[in-house]
Amino acid sequence: MPESIASSTFLTNPLKPGVMVTEQHTVATTVECTGVGLHSGHHTQVRILPADADQGRVFVRVDLPGQPEIPAQLSTVHQTILSTELRQGEATVRTVEHLLATLWGLGIDNVRIEVDGPELPLLDGSALEWVNAIAAVGIAPQSAQRHTVQLSEPITLQQGDAFVSAVPSPQLRLTYGIDFDLAAIGNQWHSWSPMSAESFADAIAPARTFGLAHQIEALRQQGLIKGGSLDNALVCSETGWINPPLRFDNEPARHKLLDLVGDLSLVGPLPPMHVVAYKASHQLHAQFAKQLSVAIETTPQHVL
Repeated sequence: MPESIASSTFLTNPLKPGVMVTEQHTVATTVECTGVGLHSGHHTQVRILPADADQGRVFVRVDLPGQPEIPAQLSTVHQTILSTELRQGEATVRTVEHLLATLWGLGIDNVRIEVDGPELPLLDGSALEWVNAIAAVGIAPQSAQRHTVQLSEPITLQQGDAFVSAVPSPQLRLTYGIDFDLAAIGNQWHSWSPMSAESFADAIAPARTFGLAHQIEALRQQGLIKGGSLDNALVCSETGWINPPLRFDNEPARHKLLDLVGDLSLVGPLPPMHVVAYKASHQLHAQFAKQLSVAIETTPQHVL
């Protein structure tokens, strides 16, 4: 991985392993990516530009009159059907979770994200191309300090046998479990911490979105996954994976963790906690994120 990325990974300082990075970051210069949106099938271009400290991550619909801005915040979550869509006024932007997870995973706090359509490109179905594009230009530290927050009590949100739960912990850790009737997927888990030696770029970003072959036609009849293909999604049938090989034995669980990272990043700074999700959806992620935002407490910035 390029040194520009390795020297700015989320929360950790390579010169002092396990020590928090306290300054905010942005991209060093403009990042560009183009591709097809998963659900709309529209071809869009994205430009990620540096932004001032404390500006956060803001989407800009440059194809619309007045170039309306859509802040990446819980208050702008509009709908969560098989992806996360944000809305401000009449302007929307869909399938933002992979890019938001990448920015969070690489420790990028402030960017202006210009997009010329209603949905971000799916690229190869993972966050890897976003990581590589940012790696090509690098990350720039800023003088402003990051805010820190704390979670004092456990919280849980459950719907049937699906749930997301968080308990206070010495460091942030995310664990995800899934369970499908298809033998090729079955029950699988993945657990990852930004403080571990396994980086976001290596452990989480390459995991691709996946779908079930028997559901594809019904989803397309609902106007969804118009841009999905065997080039940007893993597809599983009753007899196994239609387009192997997988990048990890538990790639589906890792991808669900990727989605969770992107959705939770809408909270803002995350407290040290252990989040466990099981059979959750974007909808449950978003509902839990709102519950978490109420539960966390802001504390003074400190350096360990």
